[in-house]
Amino acid sequence: MKLHIKKGDTVYVLSGESRGQQGRVLQVQADKQRAIVEGVNIVTKATKPSAKHPQGGLVKVEAPIHLSNLALIDPKSGKPTRIAIRKEGDKTVRISKKSGEEIK
Repeated sequence: MKLHIKKGDTVYVLSGESRGQQGRVLQVQADKQRAIVEGVNIVTKATKPSAKHPQGGLVKVEAPIHLSNLALIDPKSGKPTRIAIRKEGDKTVRISKKSGEEIK
């Protein structure tokens, strides 16, 4: 399945409780069409004591957010944009619809 968002992209949240926030994509779950974005969609999770958290208790973590609620940030203007996929030789390149710049 082809996705318009990759790990490491800077994205803008279009809807939901975290609407209007920006963050870097930490992980993409292609099978569920969701992404985990740094500092966005924070939830409190109860954890049992472990080696990582010896006390256990409540831990704040980023929850996955659906890809349809995310838009890539235009590298030129810094605003959310849609993307176009263009073939340049044997490479596939993502292009910003707003500025026409290549998204790396």
